[in-house]
Amino acid sequence: MAEPLATNKKAYQNYFLTEKWECGIELRGGEVKSVRDAEVNFADAHVRVEENEVWLYNMHIAPYAQASYLNEDPDRKRRLLMHKKEIKRLFGNLTQKRLTCVPTKLYLNSRGLVKVEIALAQGKKLYDKRADIKERDSKREIARAVRSRAR
Repeated sequence: MAEPLATNKKAYQNYFLTEKWECGIELRGGEVKSVRDAEVNFADAHVRVEENEVWLYNMHIAPYAQASYLNEDPDRKRRLLMHKKEIKRLFGNLTQKRLTCVPTKLYLNSRGLVKVEIALAQGKKLYDKRADIKERDSKREIARAVRSRAR
């Protein structure tokens, strides 16, 4: 996987992410150039399965300035491109296990195509978030101590 153009940090913070998929995204007009410029915002973005198609909602892609009047609505729903078996498995997990699906990363693959990584997510409780913050802070303090010891 290549360097991500955009990452959904809130997804990692608010959810336990289990299964992940790579899928294409259907973009129009200047949206591809805006994505390449990393003009993307994942705030409140989520994925739904409707009529055997996967749709990405609330992902804001800023209008490309040079496209003038040809720009699409920045917050429109966008179709995600997945195999039928993957869609069925995703739909089964969403309905039976009562999970949600969120986009985690947006990147260009080796062929230069825009890809979205989506993940099944289960919401974290407040005490889970506190535990993660405590663990991150302790790792940071250990790294700081090791660096100062090396001097």
